[in-house]
Amino acid sequence: MQTWILITIAAAFLQNIRSAMQKHLKGVMGTTGATFVRFGYGLPFAFAYLAILWRGFDRPLPVPDGQFFLWAVIGGFAQITATFLLVHLFSFRNFAVGTAYSRTEPAQAALFGLIFLGEAASQGTLIAIAISVIGVMIISVARTPLSVKSLVTSVFTRTAGIGLLSGTFFGLSAVSYRSASLALAPSLPAPDFVVQASFTLGFVILLQTLTMLAWILVREPEELKRVITAWRPGLLVGFAGASASFGWFMAMTLQQAAIVKVVAQVEMLFTFASAVFIFREWINRLEVIGCLLIVLGVVMLLVV
Repeated sequence: MQTWILITIAAAFLQNIRSAMQKHLKGVMGTTGATFVRFGYGLPFAFAYLAILWRGFDRPLPVPDGQFFLWAVIGGFAQITATFLLVHLFSFRNFAVGTAYSRTEPAQAALFGLIFLGEAASQGTLIAIAISVIGVMIISVARTPLSVKSLVTSVFTRTAGIGLLSGTFFGLSAVSYRSASLALAPSLPAPDFVVQASFTLGFVILLQTLTMLAWILVREPEELKRVITAWRPGLLVGFAGASASFGWFMAMTLQQAAIVKVVAQVEMLFTFASAVFIFREWINRLEVIGCLLIVLGVVMLLVV
């Protein structure tokens, strides 16, 4: 099995853990604080990974240029915007449909990859992406009373528009991170995807931490105290989040962002496994169908 596949699966597993712990934090702080924990407490781990590579393994660090900074900044702010839009969806009664459309991220990443990097996808790859995206969208609306008519009309609703826009920014951020990481290769003695990914992660998470910290201090200063008080679970969230992001960045340095994002959908399978075997929850028929479509899409992607 190729290295990027193993890294992606491991990153998806860690992200599932991070998401579960972030939900726990929502009980003691607001959405902004719970989101900031991911970046603020992840920053020390991101820098630690880079320091270990540099000092511990004597791996040379890249020299970033204007192209790196451009793509890293675009990716960092695109991810913040996408996350904000996704959280904003939860304020609507019919947020499930909008959330489903936000899951079009892999398809939109394929489009951005073609536009900005000239990365064309084969017909088989596009079919695999479509199958996986449909599977995730089905899961998103599986517990919502919907009909064919309501699904068709929902395309033109405000929530669908916000969801699609969220997926657009997620897709843009993924392609931007790949572009930023690849831009570092010429400054190294030889391409090193681990160092390139670690350096990109360190810069991006620093940018996001400072941006969100400034927002909290100006708009929601009371959240900062809650974030500091919850430092123990915060460190766990930061470790899992930074490790997962490190995995995504390595995988996307080795492979097209859209393809990585399709394999990353296995996170949904980890989520359902936790729900069934740990929390003893049930899953319905549509959710089972969605999971099967995700698996089918991933398998097709790996064999085409």
